[in-house]
Amino acid sequence: MIFGGVMAILEGIAAIAKDDLFVTTRHYVFQFSLSGWGWVHLILGIVIVLAGCAVLTGALWARYFGVVVAGLGAIANFLWVPYYPLWAMTLVAVNIFIIWALCTGQHREAHMGSAA
Repeated sequence: MIFGGVMAILEGIAAIAKDDLFVTTRHYVFQFSLSGWGWVHLILGIVIVLAGCAVLTGALWARYFGVVVAGLGAIANFLWVPYYPLWAMTLVAVNIFIIWALCTGQHREAHMGSAA
């Protein structure tokens, strides 16, 4: 989760710096300025890193918060696809994997707790 957040932070920094790496599209429904998208990804990446650190404490609320934040990250990167498709789809996959891992880990703990 921390790794995915750092990737989103780097994506945000690159967009704020207006790197020549990104494609400019026209007639896109969710069209913001490139720096606007950069700030969205930067702030979301910071929140994902903080949520990842909270998950390391083992708190149950951190897992729920991590699922919500990773879901927002997946949605934001899905909307980012026209600007940088390969990176956006990679981060969508990372965020979906995070959601799966957080939900599966919780299920295992509940199952192990009932066996004892």
